[in-house]
Amino acid sequence: MAALGWLTPRRRSATARSVLAGEAAAEAARKTQDPSVPPVGAEPEFPVRGDEQAAAFFDLDNTVMQGAALFHYGRGLYKRRFFETRDLAKFAWQQAWFRLAGFEDPDHMQDVRESALSIVKGHRVAELQSIGEEIYDEYMAERIWPGTRALAQAHLDAGQKVWLVTAAPVEIAQVIARRLGLTGALGTVAESVDGVYTGKLVGEPLHGPAKAEAVRALAVAETLDLSRCAAYSDSHNDIPMLSLVGHPYAINPDSKLRKYAREMDWRLRDYRTGRKAAKVGIPAAAGVGAVAGGTAAAIALHRRRR
Repeated sequence: MAALGWLTPRRRSATARSVLAGEAAAEAARKTQDPSVPPVGAEPEFPVRGDEQAAAFFDLDNTVMQGAALFHYGRGLYKRRFFETRDLAKFAWQQAWFRLAGFEDPDHMQDVRESALSIVKGHRVAELQSIGEEIYDEYMAERIWPGTRALAQAHLDAGQKVWLVTAAPVEIAQVIARRLGLTGALGTVAESVDGVYTGKLVGEPLHGPAKAEAVRALAVAETLDLSRCAAYSDSHNDIPMLSLVGHPYAINPDSKLRKYAREMDWRLRDYRTGRKAAKVGIPAAAGVGAVAGGTAAAIALHRRRR
């Protein structure tokens, strides 16, 4: 029997490494039997189904929709003779400059806001809300990014609430949120008295840090855990909002956000076409849309002069 001693396992105490190896093997075996448990090293499920303390926050312009919602809204108002052709041309140029420049100059943005506010001044809120429904069908519905729409739907399917968070007028944002089946929208609020726009804002535009404050306030009201929430945006101006949540996403990012997202190891998604847009982060579709709007205005002006 001594000759067969080498076949007999030796009794010896388990080392820490062997205990770890055994536990890992047992855990892997258990997980292969239970398909609901992700395999070792797999990325955890996200969004987490049934997590009522989680929600998602989506920027609008060039994140959910190609181009600027305010510009498309302006096109619809021009069609309804709310303002003159020269105003549309100016508005189109402002939007094209903003999108192609890739950054926001405070004075330039103030000019854009004042132009928009002057257009709606004196009109009834209910009138603009009703027109917004029509304008969505005419100019916005076909400009929704399918990829971003799918991300929002994933959160909805998981039982989570989904909000738009945008500097666009809240009336526009609410229409878009409702049409997409989202929970609601946070947007810039224009002042009204007795249901009529005064041409002023309530506070300031929901932009940059203001977006982060809005999300923070909503999270408190809804009892959300921001570390379990997600946020999506294309702009470096939304870094404060993206930094609030545990799951930040850079969608069709501008060059500054793309760089920052890579440094922070955030996830990136780019649904634009064209290698140049992907490389330098220029919102190609938005820029082309704005320039096209300016061209349309020039054509209209030419026809009027004929």
